[in-house]
Amino acid sequence: MKIGFFAAQRQGFPLIFFLILAASSCSGESDVIELEPPETPVLSRAVIGYGVIDASYTPVSEEPRQTGPSLGYLRRGAVVEVLERRSVSAGEAVESWVLVGGQYQGWLSETVIRVYDSEAQAKTAAKNLAR
Repeated sequence: MKIGFFAAQRQGFPLIFFLILAASSCSGESDVIELEPPETPVLSRAVIGYGVIDASYTPVSEEPRQTGPSLGYLRRGAVVEVLERRSVSAGEAVESWVLVGGQYQGWLSETVIRVYDSEAQAKTAAKNLAR
């Protein structure tokens, strides 16, 4: 089977075009763009949120467990800083605890606190609890 001269050129044209395009795009110089990522709020803040105590006279524990020594009590509607969250195995169940700061720095079961992103949200929620 013979292929004419122009037919052979048409078949090789895409390959030649691609090689020319590839060679012209490589200038040898590297354009380096330095990126500075934005701050991550969770990592750049001292607290991860603010909590409102949802139960009457909640004990603040020294350790994240039900049987830990009590440091004191917080009343319903108190606003506290949430410093850390932790899951703790309790037999077959897993309990969630939060480390709070403020009047007492200690652990609360996550079942007795509502956590908000900002202090303003927490204060608004605390006012609504009093109604």
